[in-house]
Amino acid sequence: MKRCFLWFAGGIAALVLAPAQAPATEIVLHRFSGLDGSSPYAGVVGDSSGNLYGTTYYGGTAGAGVVFKLDASHNEAVLYSFTGGADGANPFAGVIRDSSGNLYGTAAAGGSAGVGVVYKLDTTGKQTVLYTFLGGVDGAYPQAGVIRDSAGNLYGTTISGGAAGAGVVYKVDTGGNETVLYSFKGYPDGQMPEAGVIRDSAGNLYGATFWGGTAAAGMVYKLDAKGNETVLYNFTGGADGCYPYGGVIRDSAGNLYGTTYQGGTAGGGVVFKLDASGHESVLHTFGSGTDGYSPWAGVVRDSAGNLYGTAFGGGTGSQGIVYKLDTSDQETVLYSFTGRADGGNPYGRVLLDSAGNLYGTANLGGKNDNGVIFKIKP
Repeated sequence: MKRCFLWFAGGIAALVLAPAQAPATEIVLHRFSGLDGSSPYAGVVGDSSGNLYGTTYYGGTAGAGVVFKLDASHNEAVLYSFTGGADGANPFAGVIRDSSGNLYGTAAAGGSAGVGVVYKLDTTGKQTVLYTFLGGVDGAYPQAGVIRDSAGNLYGTTISGGAAGAGVVYKVDTGGNETVLYSFKGYPDGQMPEAGVIRDSAGNLYGATFWGGTAAAGMVYKLDAKGNETVLYNFTGGADGCYPYGGVIRDSAGNLYGTTYQGGTAGGGVVFKLDASGHESVLHTFGSGTDGYSPWAGVVRDSAGNLYGTAFGGGTGSQGIVYKLDTSDQETVLYSFTGRADGGNPYGRVLLDSAGNLYGTANLGGKNDNGVIFKIKP
């Protein structure tokens, strides 16, 4: 594996400015206890009634993870407990929701071959396994969740499997048939897509791979509707970042935004923008400590162009942060976790509501270190 390195200019490490601190308020909406879930890695999705939905990697009746609902009064209900068998185990990714209230997601393990499944959970809590990965050319270990098109087809990635064992981009149709849209080769086209994909109106898919590319530091790709891959950017592992874990989002002009887990001038990762011509701009470099470091999750964007996200580590409590990056690339730390009752080490993306509140999960802290669901009021 390539190791990212710190970037130096003239033999002197570039300085990272201390972030602004904002008087934001954290509200812990739920503390997991174990039976109701433990160790949430993904963020949450919401509905029009103010309910939140998500997953935990562990916990539940079999310890193999759960799908949960948190209502507007902060009452949690376990919608489904994975058994670790044919139904799947250890959902690393969250869920998406259709207009009828059905939920769709992936489990990173379990299934008949032990390498993961794609599932549907209806409004009565009945789970249907839509596809079971076999671990060969069809892919293995779906860490990322799925997206859904207007016809009901699902799209996602697996971190291994495929023709070269470097992961795949797949489609599962409404009949449960899987099509491998692209098999990664590792070099130079990418390897180990930890993140899922996004889709534009023309049917093109966009994503990032954690490894691979020309410098083995990860890359950003586009996959057209015919399955042709274009490498949009190869990370070098220097000031531009290294290991894009959290995937990308896209604005109306075709610019892509995301994060890298390492790299940047201070080594703690970056927030980046990739324009339609493939030019990368580093919007923020993590690494001062209080500004956070190692963002696993990607970002969300509001109508004014501000970006919001989480970093796994750093902050004044050294247990991760929630941050805002404005259109002048000024970072504001909205909240620093302490790792105690308030939670710690957030891995997942945040959810932004119309009032500017942010919702998410922290993997640790809370009750017996099982993690929490939180709300941040800027």
